[in-house]
Amino acid sequence: MNNIPKVKVGIVAVSRDCFPESLSVNRRKALTEAYAAKYDAENIYECPICIVESEIHMQQALEDVKKAGCNALAVYLGNFGPEISETLLAKYFDGPVMFLAAAEESGKDLVQGRGDAYCGMLNASYNLKLRGVKAYIPEYPVGTAQECADMIEEFLPIARAVIGLAGLKLISFGPRPLNFLACNAPIKQLYNLGVEIEENSELDLFEAFHKHDGDARIPSVMEDMAAELGAGNKKPEILAKLAQYELTLLDWVQEHKGSRPYVAIAGKCWPAFQTQFGFVPCYVNSRLTGRGIPVSCEVDIYGALSEFIGTCISQDAVTLLDINNSVPKDLYDEEIKGKYPYRQNETFMGFHCGNTCSIKLTSCEMKYQLIMARTLPEEVTQGTLEGDLVPGPITFYRLQSTADNILRGYIAQGEVLPEATHSFGGVGIFAIPEMNRFYRHVLIEKNFPHHGAVAFGHYGKAMYEVFKYIGVDTGEIGFNQPKGMRYPTENPFA
Repeated sequence: MNNIPKVKVGIVAVSRDCFPESLSVNRRKALTEAYAAKYDAENIYECPICIVESEIHMQQALEDVKKAGCNALAVYLGNFGPEISETLLAKYFDGPVMFLAAAEESGKDLVQGRGDAYCGMLNASYNLKLRGVKAYIPEYPVGTAQECADMIEEFLPIARAVIGLAGLKLISFGPRPLNFLACNAPIKQLYNLGVEIEENSELDLFEAFHKHDGDARIPSVMEDMAAELGAGNKKPEILAKLAQYELTLLDWVQEHKGSRPYVAIAGKCWPAFQTQFGFVPCYVNSRLTGRGIPVSCEVDIYGALSEFIGTCISQDAVTLLDINNSVPKDLYDEEIKGKYPYRQNETFMGFHCGNTCSIKLTSCEMKYQLIMARTLPEEVTQGTLEGDLVPGPITFYRLQSTADNILRGYIAQGEVLPEATHSFGGVGIFAIPEMNRFYRHVLIEKNFPHHGAVAFGHYGKAMYEVFKYIGVDTGEIGFNQPKGMRYPTENPFA
């Protein structure tokens, strides 16, 4: 993944001047040693220049972590802490910040060894709110050295996503296809998140594509594609055009990213794309997404944004699927019922034409887009990557701006079942606990579009914290609520 940030967390210890400074010094040292013993020590930096007790110390610490290349900050309350200086640390640091606090070590040392950070964390949170400063505070932010090390490790994917969004440019091509108003994309919330957007015409892309006619790099890309597809290379005659298109997108990214280090693409794929380009872009989209450059379908800007967030959190390929069709009763009865703890209405099929990376398919074949081929010549719809999704845990999620500029999201954890779909496209049988209620009272009730992003693993905890950090109101984050926990719109008599 070369399109996501690498996080380096600066650990800055703070101390209230009427408490022993040695408490913060020793506890900071124990924390960094505990982290290095369990995790990659390259992820952290112990700020040695001072223990922050004053605003002057705060400025010195900020300068030190900046010189050390830190792009995230852990403010560590080794004792009660100075509420003003420590919150100014968060205010003036250019990047995501977390607060955590030291627990007392022993009942035998509760006079000079008592730090009162449990109390100090309350003052810190109060002052953060007063100043309007964002910070991540773990579920239970007070712990031993090892517990605090674990908290920092859990902060890394959150920080990656926040840093990534602050440096992201979203490149789109063309307006959304007709009858796809569901993927509406008010761009004001992108700017609120710090994301830049570059909107382009399909004609610009078409011109750039033809400027790559005869590109000397095409044969090597074709060779790489053939190696990836293996026995699934069923359409070798289309590889030259697909390779040319891939080079077009990659060159566009390099020429247009400007000051932004990270990029995601919202691409056009129908209706005129097939007849003018002579193929569908699904396979190329899958390859770029597998490299950490998400490419959404149907100019789904917030779909691409969601994919990028999932890529940062998981450090793995994600995909974007239609929340597509129900699982038929006969298939459920024959292959799912009794084998898995899910009702039929807790299962559904997630599908897209062929944009899922090959590493997330049990096997793959290059095919043509069956739905489009019902009204177009088959030869211009070639270029899908098809197969059943790999089974295992997943997180289904999306971040979306509503038409009236409210930032809203959802997160649901479940799994892809290891059962054949007997269908076409990139497709899987998904199972999410209480999916039927989640579908009605979150996806439908909150007017979410049919596209959902999929991360291959359970990342709901980090995803939820990212949504909170970037400003999504917790009342606007939907999730698959367990049985007995009623949705506000759920009929209590149903």
